[in-house]
This record gives sequence, structure tokens and C-alpha cells, in this order.
Amino acid sequence: MVYEFLIKDLNRIKSQKSIGTDKGLAKIGDGIVNLAYSVAKSIFLTKNNLRDKIFRTGSKVSKQILANALKNADMKDFAKNRADAHDLADTGEALVAYVWLSKNLTLNGIIDFLTNNLSGDLTNRSEEIKSATIAFTNLFINIRKFLPEK
Repeated sequence: MVYEFLIKDLNRIKSQKSIGTDKGLAKIGDGIVNLAYSVAKSIFLTKNNLRDKIFRTGSKVSKQILANALKNADMKDFAKNRADAHDLADTGEALVAYVWLSKNLTLNGIIDFLTNNLSGDLTNRSEEIKSATIAFTNLFINIRKFLPEK
């Protein structure tokens, strides 16, 4: 499947803000992020339970987790000025979509990365928020090398 044309214009401009504030990329990234997190959480819960139970969570990532992860990764430069939590989350999703569309990271790679960075009791909401924030912070730090410096 050829879909490079979806980011061809962004590669001409190649600026942090043009990628991080692209609404279409954010919508694509929303699907990628939620699918990857849902599968990663399902794998983590299945591997780390004592009853040999299979988990399929269908979990979505909250905007607050993504916004905090983007801040923790020191990547607010990609967001619009005076961005709120929703804007920062959209920026994080846009960055994931850009890196995926650029073929620098696969969906399986994202799932594996998140699974390996999750920890604790994900059935406890406050622990899940903390763990998911750390996992996405690490993901953003990891994908930064595939993004423009300015």
C-alpha cells in the first residue's frame, strides 16, 4: 500500500509545528494510539495475571495521559502556542501518525514498546494512569529522533 502522499507536503515544510498541529494527522494518530494501547494493555494484563485469564480491554488513552506524556518528553514545541490538554494530546497523536506514515515505526513496534514500558497494577485506575503516562513519555522520547529538530 502506498500512502506516502499523505505526508509528502509535510515533508516539504518539515517543521515541528506543521506536523504537531495537523488535525488530519491527529485523527489518524488517535486510531493508532488507541489501538496500540488497547492491545498493549491486553497483552500486559494477560501476561501478568495469576489465573491464566486472557484479557481483551478495548481501552482508550485519555487526553490527560497523552498531554502529560508530551510535556514530560519536553516536546511541547510541536504543539501550538498556549495549547491546552486537548491540543497537546492531539499533537502527540499527530506525531505518532507522522512517524508511522513515514514508516519509521510499525504498529507492532508501537504495541511492543508500550507493552514493555507498562508496569504495576493496570486494574487500578490511578496506577494505570501513572504507568501509561510513563510508557507514552518513553514512546515520545523514542520517536523524537524521527522528527524535525525545528
